[in-house]
Amino acid sequence: MLPESLFDNSNPMNLGILLEYVHANREEKNPLMMDGGVTWPVSRFRAVVSFGSKNRSIGNEAKNQLITNSKNTVFNFKRFYGRPFDDIIVQSERANVPYDLVPINDGRVGAKVMYLDKEHQFSIEQLTAMLLTKLKDTAEANIQKKVVDCVISVPTFFTDAERRCVLDAAQIAGLHCLRLMNDTSAVALHYGIYKEDLPSPNEKPKVVIFVDMGHSAFQVSACAFKKGKLKVLATAFDPHLGGRDFDQRLVEYFCTEFNAKYKLDVRSQVRALLRLQQECAKLKKLMSSSSMDIPLNIECLFDDKDVSGKMNRSHFEELCTDLIERVTIPLVTVMEQAQLQVQNVSAVEIVGGGTRIPAVRAKIAKFFGKDVSTTLNADEAVARGCALQCAMLSPAFKVREFSITDVTPFPISLSWSTEGDELKGCHEVFGKNHAIPFSKMITFFRENPFVLEVSYSDPSSLPYPEPKIGEFAVLNVSTQDDGERSKVKVKVHINANGIVSVSSAALVQKLKEEDYKACRAESLEEEAITQQAIDELDVQDKTQEKGDSQLSGDIEKHLEQESLLEEKGHSQTSPQSLNGEWKAHQPPDAKKPKMKTMHVGLPVKAKLMQQLGKEYLNTYAQMECEMILQDQHEKERNNAKNAVEEHVYYYRHKLEGPFRKFLSAVDQDKFSQLLTLTEDWLYDEGEDQDKQVYVDKLAEIQKLGTSVQERYEEAEQRPKLFEELTSKTQTYVKIIEDYRNGDDNYTHIDSRDMEKVSKYVKETQEWLASIKNTQDQFSHDQDPVVRSSEIHAKLQELERACEPVVTKPKPRVESPVDESKQMKPEEDSPGQTTWENGTFSTEVEDVTLKQEGLQNIEKPNLSMELD
Repeated sequence: MLPESLFDNSNPMNLGILLEYVHANREEKNPLMMDGGVTWPVSRFRAVVSFGSKNRSIGNEAKNQLITNSKNTVFNFKRFYGRPFDDIIVQSERANVPYDLVPINDGRVGAKVMYLDKEHQFSIEQLTAMLLTKLKDTAEANIQKKVVDCVISVPTFFTDAERRCVLDAAQIAGLHCLRLMNDTSAVALHYGIYKEDLPSPNEKPKVVIFVDMGHSAFQVSACAFKKGKLKVLATAFDPHLGGRDFDQRLVEYFCTEFNAKYKLDVRSQVRALLRLQQECAKLKKLMSSSSMDIPLNIECLFDDKDVSGKMNRSHFEELCTDLIERVTIPLVTVMEQAQLQVQNVSAVEIVGGGTRIPAVRAKIAKFFGKDVSTTLNADEAVARGCALQCAMLSPAFKVREFSITDVTPFPISLSWSTEGDELKGCHEVFGKNHAIPFSKMITFFRENPFVLEVSYSDPSSLPYPEPKIGEFAVLNVSTQDDGERSKVKVKVHINANGIVSVSSAALVQKLKEEDYKACRAESLEEEAITQQAIDELDVQDKTQEKGDSQLSGDIEKHLEQESLLEEKGHSQTSPQSLNGEWKAHQPPDAKKPKMKTMHVGLPVKAKLMQQLGKEYLNTYAQMECEMILQDQHEKERNNAKNAVEEHVYYYRHKLEGPFRKFLSAVDQDKFSQLLTLTEDWLYDEGEDQDKQVYVDKLAEIQKLGTSVQERYEEAEQRPKLFEELTSKTQTYVKIIEDYRNGDDNYTHIDSRDMEKVSKYVKETQEWLASIKNTQDQFSHDQDPVVRSSEIHAKLQELERACEPVVTKPKPRVESPVDESKQMKPEEDSPGQTTWENGTFSTEVEDVTLKQEGLQNIEKPNLSMELD
């Protein structure tokens, strides 16, 4: 639970769920609840989707079908995000998954499955949207509110295309993703926001290394902490080193052993291979806590043969020697990039299931020369960091101030063609580990529309086949009226999600003051757009002046040289060097006209690599809605079927016990026969029927079952109510007798009221005696003469009539006045004090008023109430 002091949710608004990016082989956990709202860190979620003839299953329910429905159960698709079908990673993974991968949507990768007895092809965005829909429904069911917002974490090494894929999936699921957050950055936020001993802004920052080994990837980041601030210094990773790779070594070992020992080729049968993978994953976890030999036994693995083997920790580490050695590489990289020494590191925090492997943990500790810290929850640290980030971005919560400066893992370059396409300019706009979000302004001098290409600078370090991010065409560019090239300012932006774009472009025009005013008066709408462009550009210009966002070196020189050459060509002839004819037509003190700078916004058309078009997004969103309705319909159908089955077993059990005497022999035989026929029908032709058929069957059972259950319940409640009513009447009879005997407690009650009580009591006693006598003549298998509700109503009626009379309080008796204790005005004071009805009263004499010359003033009366 997050501490309540961290949040001030006094203004609850639209609440969102916080989704950690769903990793494979994770289990569902309970929500993280808080007063007045909810944050929902979803961790250890099984990223599995299984498709059936009636509906789809998601999460643990889908994982349970992995063996029985392997061809239509999709899992381990994290590495397919934003990739084309012919990608080398996709092709290598095809051999490791039992379902079919196919090319869809202009070469993108998709999964082919049988759903609703028809062949379907689902994109990776759709499969991810299904997972998010499941998490969204789970959150809404717990908080009983509509969920819209979320924060999703992704691996640090995800490229622009992969990140856009996740955002598209959230949109398909009907979620508004407030931010994509890097895994290790989320962990760092969860770590730092609770720390009370962080250095002040003027002190040296505290450096912490975060190591995350999950199911399929290994990530490391170096972070610097100050009070209220987190700055990511550098990141490193190995996208192909995770827990699944250690599992695979065990699978390969036992496949070889079983082939030699039992002559079984486990790889030839998908079901056997999946079972072996599951058992090896369990074995790996056991070896993390024990160094002894641990057996592996699988019944009927292949051809009805049982297999067995054993493994210990030392042997396992020998099999994984190269994997363990690879742990060091990202650690060295992150230290070099952050320019840190081991002695500069204050702590090393490890998260992720893979860090539970003793050899991995020991390797990390040996590299840094200190014990690793496990203060964070290895499975939930990323999710809780996302929860905190979402709370910061939501207006529903007030969270402690904590700024986050993340970095981009890959350098990004901008390239363009010069006039005439003779040369191609290129410059690195954002370097490796550059802070994000960030914007840079670039100035071009162009005569025609031009295209800017954004790409990753170092393809060799990129875990993605295509370095090109996209193309951005700047339109509506032309020469100025005087024939000179136009000055165009372009803003290149990388946002908090790590996505790069050319966000805006503006044409810079210099006009005479009168022309400037005329242009501004042409269109109010154009004026608004222009002013917005001016504001953005002014902000960026100020930033450039400070040096934070200036482009250095080649690109500025290249662009400014073009401008200087043109200006030099026009300035060779000055007004002083012109002939006298020019001077004759000008006044002697002529001044240059005032010039104004005007910025005109230009349209920018983007063409992104592996982008999912709007038509696909709309189609997929509609398909998701249809599948949600189908799932809901199937859920209701199953609930109706289960209700019939539950009632069959319930009434059968009760008829053999407490319900037996409340049915006649004929009705009991009839009811038992109905239950038997319904049970046989359920497991035969009733296995797959429409919802209404089950509803009708349930109504048929309840027609007989409800009456016998009501008789049983009435027989249980009726004696208690009879006893309670009898006790109440006897109480009132005793009060009536005391009244007639002159009891002091009741002498103040009016005789007519007491007569009414006597009358009500007598009538109730007569009704009770008559009803009990009649009811005793009926058997248990007959409907009762009087129901418990009627007896309870009679009891309430009696109490309403009698209780106000018998509990009437006695009148208040005044206390006698002791005259001997009264004060005498002539001896003690100019006033007279008396005791009247529990009040001291003092009257001031007339003589006092006369002495003060206040004869016409009314005498005051001072009083003080006593408790």
